[in-house]
This record gives sequence, structure tokens and C-alpha cells, in this order.
Amino acid sequence: MILAASMIALTLGTYAFRWSGPALRDRIRFPARTIRLLEVGAVVLIAALVAVTTLPTAPGEFGFALPAGVLIAAALAWRKQPILVVILAAATTTALLRLLGLP
Repeated sequence: MILAASMIALTLGTYAFRWSGPALRDRIRFPARTIRLLEVGAVVLIAALVAVTTLPTAPGEFGFALPAGVLIAAALAWRKQPILVVILAAATTTALLRLLGLP
């Protein structure tokens, strides 16, 4: 029962949060400095996510396949390719390098 109530509460909260953006778009104005800080913060968070998922977290062999896939993804993203192309190319590169025996 508690699980169902928690799921319902999270669902309602998520929809309320998503609805509030378009509903309050014309009522709230942020200063240009705040908007710039939010943009920079988003880039920093994405860079941190890439670093955390690329670097090894456990002891052992650190292979070449994963960083190569991330490098391919970064290059395609830099060239403004669609996100699906970026993800598929990175996954394919990593899988092929591991299939060829590179860790």
C-alpha cells in the first residue's frame, strides 16, 4: 500500500513539475547572468557524467574500448549529429572493439 501511494505521489509531482514550466513561462523572468550560469552548469554536469561513466571505478584492467566509444560520441555530438546517431555509433564502436579482443 505504501509503495502504491509513493508511486502515485511521485507521478503527480512529476506531472505538476512538468506542467509548471509552460504555465509559468510568461510570469517569471530570470536575469541574463542567471540564465548564463544555468547553461554553464548544464555543460559542467554533462562533462562530469561523461567523466564518471568513462573512468574506471573498480580495480582491474582499464581498456581502450570504452574511452574510444566516448571519443566517437563526443566527435559526433560536436558535429551536431542526432542523439540517436551519437548513441548508436558509440555503442557500436565499443562493442566492436571489445569483440576484436580489445578490453
